[in-house]
Amino acid sequence: MSTSKRRERELAERERLIVTAARDLAEAQGWDAVTTRRLAEIIEYSQPVLYSHFKGKDAIMAAVAVEGCAELAVLLRAARTAAPDGVAALAAVAHAYTDFAEQRPALYEAIFALAVGLPFATPAAPAPLQEAFGELLEAVRPLVGDDDLGVRTEVFWASLHGLATLMRDGRLLPDGREQRLAVLLDRFGD
Repeated sequence: MSTSKRRERELAERERLIVTAARDLAEAQGWDAVTTRRLAEIIEYSQPVLYSHFKGKDAIMAAVAVEGCAELAVLLRAARTAAPDGVAALAAVAHAYTDFAEQRPALYEAIFALAVGLPFATPAAPAPLQEAFGELLEAVRPLVGDDDLGVRTEVFWASLHGLATLMRDGRLLPDGREQRLAVLLDRFGD
């Protein structure tokens, strides 16, 4: 293996280590606990090494958000494609989305709540963000066709996000989750 290929591999591994450490720390203690100093201690590198990969905490959170969107897209695609029809696909996607928000609260927060400087709703958005939204789009399409598909998908996503955020933050009772999703799906299909 050439020196340059080995160096590229080592840089990629170190970047992966930083992102993983940030995710783990955020899930355990929240994003306020994630600092470059703490990450440097965890990964056993100096802060300048972190800064050679990322400009700061926001850039690390952006990398976490992009990675999280890639994971979300995979989950949404699996839910959508396993369903027997459009109605079931929309329900499966809604459940997969809210499960993701509930099971990975810090990751969900990095993607959808924190200002991480990623462009959304634009062709400049990173591919994983576009793919996650694309899965929502494909889940909505069978029920609405191409009639205002983008806007209807945004409304569906906004509704899921609102429910997920309110449930995550304890603003809604946890035992009403299924009923809320049923109402959303019933109304959305009209």
